[in-house]
Amino acid sequence: MKFFLDTADVEQLRKAVEMGVCDGATTNPSLVARTGKPFEQVIREVLDVVPGPVSLEVLSLDTEGMVAEARDLHQRNPEKVVVKIPMTPDGIRAVKILAGEGVKTNVTLIFSPAQALIAAKAGATYVSPFVGRLDDISHQGMDLVQDILTIFANYDFDTQVIVASIRHPMHVVEAAIMGADVATIPFAVIEKLFKHPLTDIGIERFLKDFSRVPKD
Repeated sequence: MKFFLDTADVEQLRKAVEMGVCDGATTNPSLVARTGKPFEQVIREVLDVVPGPVSLEVLSLDTEGMVAEARDLHQRNPEKVVVKIPMTPDGIRAVKILAGEGVKTNVTLIFSPAQALIAAKAGATYVSPFVGRLDDISHQGMDLVQDILTIFANYDFDTQVIVASIRHPMHVVEAAIMGADVATIPFAVIEKLFKHPLTDIGIERFLKDFSRVPKD
C-alpha cells in the first residue's frame, strides 16, 4: 500500500520523504490555506519535494470551469499532477473529458459505493472515500472501503482507491488489511504509526541493562 501525505506543509512532506514514508501527497483548499503561502508557491514547493503523485483540487463547480482548471494544473507537471474533482454530475462529466485527454483525476468526497462506481466508469484514476467523516456520523467508514474494493475487483476497474479522512493508525492498518491501493495520511498520524509502548519499554530496558556491562 502506498502512503500519500495529506498536507500542503512542505516541512512535513520533507520529513516524511526522509523517513521513506511518502509516496505522494493530497492537498485541498483548506490545507493550502493553512500554509499562509500563495497558492502558486505551495504548488511549486510540493511538486518539488514529493517523489510521486500530487493531488491538486479544482475550485470551479461547473464542468467547463473544472476542465479549464484541470488542464492548467496538469501542465505544471504532467507526470505528477493528479486533479481532484468533486463527486457531482458536473464533476463526473469533467472526469470523462479529462480521462480522454490523459489527465489523471482523483474524485473526492466519496461517501457511497455507488458514487465510487460512477467515478470508475467515467475513467477516474483514483477515488477517495472519506472514512473519518463517515465515522463522525456513526457510520462504519471502513465498510465503504471494503465495498468499493469488492466492486472494483468484480469488474476489473483500473481505478485505485485512496482511503482519505484518516483519523488514527487503525484506519491505516485496516486499509492495508483490506488491500486498499493508497492511504492518504495526516503527518500526525504518520508519527503515531511509529509508536508502541513496548518498543519504548524495550529500548529503555536494553539501555539500562547495557549500563551494567563492565567497562574495560
